[in-house]
Amino acid sequence: MEICKKIIASSALFLFAVTVQSQSISVEKMKNNMENPLLQRSALQYQAPPFDKIKDEHFKPAFEFGLKVHDQEIDSIANNLEKPTFENTVLALETSGVDLYRAVGIFSNLTGSNTNPTLQAIDEEYAAIFSAHNDKIYLNSKLYNRIKAIDLDALQGEDKKLTEYYLQQFELAGASLSASNKEKMKKINSELATLGTTFGNKLLIARKKGALLFDKESDLEGLSTDELTAAKIRASEAGHPGKFLIGLLNTTQQPLLSSLKNRATRERIFKSSWTRAEKNDDGDTRDILLKMAKLRLQKAKLMGKKSFAEWRLQDQMAKTPANAMNLLAQIAKPAVAKAKIEAKEIQEIISSQNGGFKLEPWDWSFYSEQVRKAKYDLDESQIKPYFELTTVLEKGVFFAAKQMFGITFKERKDLPVYNPDVVAYEVYDNDGKSMAIYYLDFYTRDNKNGGAWMNNFVNQSHYLNQKPVIVNVYNFSKPANGKPSLISFDDVTTLFHEFGHTLHGLFADQQYVTLSGTSVPRDYVEFPSQINEHAALDPTVLKNYAIHFQTKEPIPQELIDKIKRADTFNKGYDVTELLAAATLDMAWHSVEKESDFKPALVFEKEALSKYGLLVNEVPTRYHSPYFAHIWGGGYSSGYYAYTCSKTLDYNAYDWMQANGGMTRENGERLRKFILSVGNSVDLNTAFKDFVGHEMEVAPYLKNAGLE
Repeated sequence: MEICKKIIASSALFLFAVTVQSQSISVEKMKNNMENPLLQRSALQYQAPPFDKIKDEHFKPAFEFGLKVHDQEIDSIANNLEKPTFENTVLALETSGVDLYRAVGIFSNLTGSNTNPTLQAIDEEYAAIFSAHNDKIYLNSKLYNRIKAIDLDALQGEDKKLTEYYLQQFELAGASLSASNKEKMKKINSELATLGTTFGNKLLIARKKGALLFDKESDLEGLSTDELTAAKIRASEAGHPGKFLIGLLNTTQQPLLSSLKNRATRERIFKSSWTRAEKNDDGDTRDILLKMAKLRLQKAKLMGKKSFAEWRLQDQMAKTPANAMNLLAQIAKPAVAKAKIEAKEIQEIISSQNGGFKLEPWDWSFYSEQVRKAKYDLDESQIKPYFELTTVLEKGVFFAAKQMFGITFKERKDLPVYNPDVVAYEVYDNDGKSMAIYYLDFYTRDNKNGGAWMNNFVNQSHYLNQKPVIVNVYNFSKPANGKPSLISFDDVTTLFHEFGHTLHGLFADQQYVTLSGTSVPRDYVEFPSQINEHAALDPTVLKNYAIHFQTKEPIPQELIDKIKRADTFNKGYDVTELLAAATLDMAWHSVEKESDFKPALVFEKEALSKYGLLVNEVPTRYHSPYFAHIWGGGYSSGYYAYTCSKTLDYNAYDWMQANGGMTRENGERLRKFILSVGNSVDLNTAFKDFVGHEMEVAPYLKNAGLE
């Protein structure tokens, strides 16, 4: 299960928000003459993108025009001779760049979910250009000095928060650096932007090349008829009729390993996954990630920090790498101990079957399923028929949202989409008023990044009179020939998780886009999504969506009880692989001397060994060469965020359980204190107001079964 929120950005991550502001009449005429849909405010409801009109060739002209207009706007703000005020400086900056960011927002989603060689080439071409444009703003001394000159004491509410935010972002970017150091920073940022885009494109190549062909159906014994049919169709589409093609997801472990009976096949798939980006070919990422790690350290040194992690965490909840690592360490020791117990149980199963081999990573999923069946009498094949994708969405995810928040959904088949697999809904608030447009993109494709995420096409803002337009992107296997899309319970959890991000965007209630919805620190943003996962096992919700796709009978109570009893099954493994990835990320970005960097595979092994997380049977969730979150996805020094947010989640879940569970009353409380405040208030205070105390680690250990 991949549970990742993707940040809206091109390869260069913009530090400011996507906003809308009318341009001058002359500019409007210029836009109209260009007849580019990216340079027009969409006439569709809530400015939903007109995907039926947007073509690949529209992006470069939109970028060029948007960059020129935004340059003029920034120059006008920076060179304003009037005394700096919130309105003529901060608000002017906040509401600049409409055309550029409209185009970038749509482009970034397409390059992540539906890319092609043309878009990839544009992405690589503009990575450095966007980075330079970003630097023009955030290294601009005139702009920085104007913001510093504003009297914060004279401001209140979001006006004050927005001013503080921009001031901090300018300082983090290096606005106070000397002129010579600013030039060095610009060069580093440009190189990092280009390398980040190249990394992502290489990873797509590596993932595609990592797909495996099998000649015989017997090699894939254990897969369902539908899975075999889908693999055969994929092979035929790839030019190999009569064979079977098994593709890779972006995580180390692959879902099919839990079903495949042939050990040699499992080993082959696992090793293809593990080595996908280290084959000395055009998909090899090792040199690029090492260059990025060194450049990030250089960037931190320019800012007077010991390491990139120290620089990066200044505006996060953790504040320092030491705080982040302390949290990971408190959970790592019991998690590894639990994983070793689980490994012993699996080895006993192997031995009882006269397997004659030592447990290896490619065996874990297959035999852990047998352990689960033995301990809990629960078999994935028993429960999967009850989880048909659309039913889970509409009678599970949407039903839970109505139960807790009163919101409802109506499918919209009239809205254009960027791929035939995408579906759209209109969302209505508890008073019956329309509040958002919501897209879902369910199925894996060769031209889609791995994982699952949420993006905003349009961000909520009262000041701009904007309502949210949101998309959730997934990588579920597409069923063949119109067969029902049956998903695992992990996939069910992913649906609820990503919709938690959507709730965060739907309930945003801010004046300004920059403070709206999910625009919060990385180590907080997963909290709303993770707490929504619990709705998947809520008794009322579960019975409503877990309906057998053939018999239409609801899931029997006996199976529900088994699922709940097995809730902490394999948690040692799950938590250890996650903590290994988080620790690996922090290790790469905590280096203080360039000479301490080593080749990627050596560095990774030594880092995991140092922190007691080099467990052969439990490989890190992401191996360094395909750790897209930290080399191409904005989570550098931030992958610990999942653990931090999960700890917040377990604290909040315990409070809710002690106060009636997932009731409408508690849903409204969650909306009031957590889901609606965006980044407009102190989030530590908001969390404490919700649960009544500071975050504690004990609820994590208890709920994950690690005590």
